[in-house]
Amino acid sequence: MLKIIFAFLLAFSGLQAAGLSVAKHGCVLQQQGSLTVTWGAYKTASKLKVSGSFDRVSFTPAVPSGANFREIFIGSRVVIETASVNTNHAERDATLVKYFFTQMSGNTITAKIINVASDPHEKGKAKTGTFTTEVTMNGITKTVPMAFRYDKGILHANGVIDLFDFSANKALSAINKACYDLHEGKTWNDVTIGFSTKIAATLCASDAKQ
Repeated sequence: MLKIIFAFLLAFSGLQAAGLSVAKHGCVLQQQGSLTVTWGAYKTASKLKVSGSFDRVSFTPAVPSGANFREIFIGSRVVIETASVNTNHAERDATLVKYFFTQMSGNTITAKIINVASDPHEKGKAKTGTFTTEVTMNGITKTVPMAFRYDKGILHANGVIDLFDFSANKALSAINKACYDLHEGKTWNDVTIGFSTKIAATLCASDAKQ
């Protein structure tokens, strides 16, 4: 019996030393697998949406695991290779690379999460809140809020950027000219951005709220 008690105390102290105490934190959270980056652009006066993603995305987490979203996400970085744009239409992808992305400096878009603000959470409901991100494109860095939703182990986050904020006027004009007929002379400057990934929760206490 004494051996069992001693083993329990040793395991518990180990969790505390690692900052992962179940009693204190509720769960240990860890990002798993790949991170998917999506976007949505708009064309024509009626603002028809064109959606896409990127095939080559590098995600560097702030820490391997943590007790909450602030611990695991603040300081996390994403690097996107713009030439890997994917709209499930090869000809359109090539046009975007040639007439939009190559009109800007650099061949990557980067983002860093600098803050996390969670909404009040009701047990059994999806967890929501806002990521504050620093997005760097065309050599310019801007702060972009992204609303997130975490439910059933999957995290989704979405925001909006204005291409004019990144001095992408030249690129926007070039893609509008190249696709003038298809876009009916109108390519919008606002673009939706988003990402999704799996977040595993382990060592959860029975009353944990994620």
